[in-house]
Amino acid sequence: MSHLSIHTPAELADYCERLKDCDRIGFDTEFVSEDTFRPQLCLVQVVSKEGMAVIDPLDVPDLTPFWRVLSEGSHVTIAHAAREEINFCLQAVDKPPVNLFDTQIAAAFCGTEYPAAYASVVTKHLKIRVQKGEQRTDWRRRPLSNDQINYALEDVRHLFPLHDKIMGRLEKRGRAEWLAEETESFVHEVTEARTRERWRKVSGVGNLPPRSLAIVREVWRWRQQEAERRDLPPKRVLRDDLIVELAKKKDSRVEKLRAIRGMQHGQLKRSTEDIAHAVQLGLDADLDGITGPRRKPPPPQLNLLGQFLAPAITSLCRRADVAASLACTATDLRTLISDRLGYSSKHDDPPSLASGWRAELVGNLINDLLAGKKSIRIGNPKSEEPLEFDSVE
Repeated sequence: MSHLSIHTPAELADYCERLKDCDRIGFDTEFVSEDTFRPQLCLVQVVSKEGMAVIDPLDVPDLTPFWRVLSEGSHVTIAHAAREEINFCLQAVDKPPVNLFDTQIAAAFCGTEYPAAYASVVTKHLKIRVQKGEQRTDWRRRPLSNDQINYALEDVRHLFPLHDKIMGRLEKRGRAEWLAEETESFVHEVTEARTRERWRKVSGVGNLPPRSLAIVREVWRWRQQEAERRDLPPKRVLRDDLIVELAKKKDSRVEKLRAIRGMQHGQLKRSTEDIAHAVQLGLDADLDGITGPRRKPPPPQLNLLGQFLAPAITSLCRRADVAASLACTATDLRTLISDRLGYSSKHDDPPSLASGWRAELVGNLINDLLAGKKSIRIGNPKSEEPLEFDSVE
């Protein structure tokens, strides 16, 4: 497949100067994430009016000029499932790519599948089959074969036709603003996630008491710092189950920590005193913000209403040709119902279905159903979408 190969800083600088004049830039990345604290960028594929290009980060480690071009100017940036691509850009220049058009998100507004793989989106909208065969490539190894390069380029080859086709359909259906809203929210979420503490995601903390949760938080913080220092995945520094065990023991004595099965190995054994210090920080910590405000359990009818409305909302989304999994989760439904029936508290975030395109598509209908202004009935029982929504006189 014809393309430009970039292997030196001078070649990158020259290429980036030419990219500045482009009104669209499509790109994708190949990376390996299992052995490092952050994903290791191994290849960047680009498509523009200049044609296709491959940038090799192993030859040109500093790709700041490229990320700066993506994050500045008025061009449209096109990518598929761009979470890690956004993160690479934020890591390099502290700004996301401008005017992002994520084909995975965009396709969800004119199709029922989300998250859809790139090959699936290309097949659906362009009637083209994307070649496969290099999914298990270790992109850190060099030299890359022609087959590997061609496989990587396939991920950008169709981005411009996809942009044209999907954007045309969204504009025809009046959904371009929906996409802009969702993309802005997505980029904001990815940006915020970089600094969000995710200690509550440690597996097994669900039923721990507040003091144990404080220990989990402090040990998690130590693990993050240590993993970044050693450039390792955090769970390779200290497993989740060991964090939970430390939290249950609630004991910062070094000898007690070393008695826990699994704490005697290599680097972990040498870090026992640091871990003991983290445990002690948890034992001494203020518990404000650990448990959140106490609230009454929701009434049982919330689950019943949610279970009743879920298939109806799925039917609504399918009829609108919007992916239900993007529009509304079961939790979103229960949250809106709880809010409308007066069971939410001032500490809760506003329901996602109460504003923006989700309200327009789903939330307003739920409001009308709860208020008795709309009803659900079975239309044609043989139809793929047999449920109908009628106004109540």
